[in-house]
Amino acid sequence: MMKNFFYPVLLMLFFAPLLKANEIMIDNFEATSNVNWDYLSDQVMGGVSEGSASLGIDSDSGNTYVQMTGDVSTENNGGFIQLRTRLPSGADKDVSGVYLRARGNSQRYYIHLRTRGTMLPWQYYQAEFDVSEEWHIFRLPLTDFKPSGSWLGKSPSPRSIRSLGIVAYGRDHRAGIDVDEIGFYD
Repeated sequence: MMKNFFYPVLLMLFFAPLLKANEIMIDNFEATSNVNWDYLSDQVMGGVSEGSASLGIDSDSGNTYVQMTGDVSTENNGGFIQLRTRLPSGADKDVSGVYLRARGNSQRYYIHLRTRGTMLPWQYYQAEFDVSEEWHIFRLPLTDFKPSGSWLGKSPSPRSIRSLGIVAYGRDHRAGIDVDEIGFYD
């Protein structure tokens, strides 16, 4: 009797960390994608950062990806380039984080979330990740997203999320990041 009880429990404990969380893909950047992404830079507020975004195809896997490159400058109170998509209906209430598969030039990048409560242009929730030249899957729990100011709540509520941005931010550097999939997980 005890063997019948403990065997499934042991299997579950062993394999649970290997199970993949449920993922809700926002975009995989294929030609059939109908997700609209906007490129923005600090030039909208007088900064001088410059960059661009384009689609590419990975020669090893054949996967499509978006590539954001540019020069981020903190001159003239600037300091960002960004790809952003709107999420008018928010995320599922059970979402616990953002995932993305990315590679790049060994720099730090950010995901910015804007919510119903981020009314001013400089308000957002931010989580960071460091890319390397190899593809890597990043999982960023919503609890890791920090508010940009004290007027915002401690962490974003999934249902209130209204946009998601991939951002090179906050210091003078050459940006270069590729993302071939991004979404939420629960």
